Amino acid sequence: MKQSLAGLSILLVDDHALVRMGLRTLLESAGAQVLGEADNGEEALRLYEETRPDVLILDLYMPGMGGFATLERLRARHPAARVLILSAHHEVAMPVRALRIGALGYLCKRSAPQEFVKAVRQIGNNQRYLDPQLAQQVALAQLGGAADPSEALTDKEFAIFLQLAQGHSVNEVAEELHLSPSTVGTHLYHIKQKLNVQNAAELALIAVRCGLIDV
Repeated sequence: MKQSLAGLSILLVDDHALVRMGLRTLLESAGAQVLGEADNGEEALRLYEETRPDVLILDLYMPGMGGFATLERLRARHPAARVLILSAHHEVAMPVRALRIGALGYLCKRSAPQEFVKAVRQIGNNQRYLDPQLAQQVALAQLGGAADPSEALTDKEFAIFLQLAQGHSVNEVAEELHLSPSTVGTHLYHIKQKLNVQNAAELALIAVRCGLIDV
């Protein structure tokens, strides 16, 4: 196992320093070279330009530019970029959206260390990887078309939808995503139109039904 990642260069992106420290230790003990770390999407894009790693390991939810927006911008600039999403979220809509945008793999943070190493190895070999506990659900969702009503949303709308569905106010969402309240309000209007809902309670109900939030 210690040499299973030999020769691979990695960029780590997660807003938790302790998580990055643990991942770096695991990667380096497996033979990989960690070229850099970032705690937000903007820094991740800058470091990618500088280091051009073999694999980018990316968290989904971070302050500022989130993982989905970061992935979308990265793939627009570098279509061959190999990205592994490593997220605490195991709801099927997350990997479906990530793979659609261009991630090569998706793994939940609850996974065992050896599964993480396996995932990085496959992504480094330009092979798709999907968390075994999610693979069947994702396959069924993709066969059935849209995984949930939120598939109609843009990535920015999706991020705002999740925040509002969890009970956050427009002002709180604006502060969290570094947007103006009026911009969030405009996005909310489009979200309601696309999902055919009238209020925050109905947004929450959709999120619960799709497994995006816990009750």
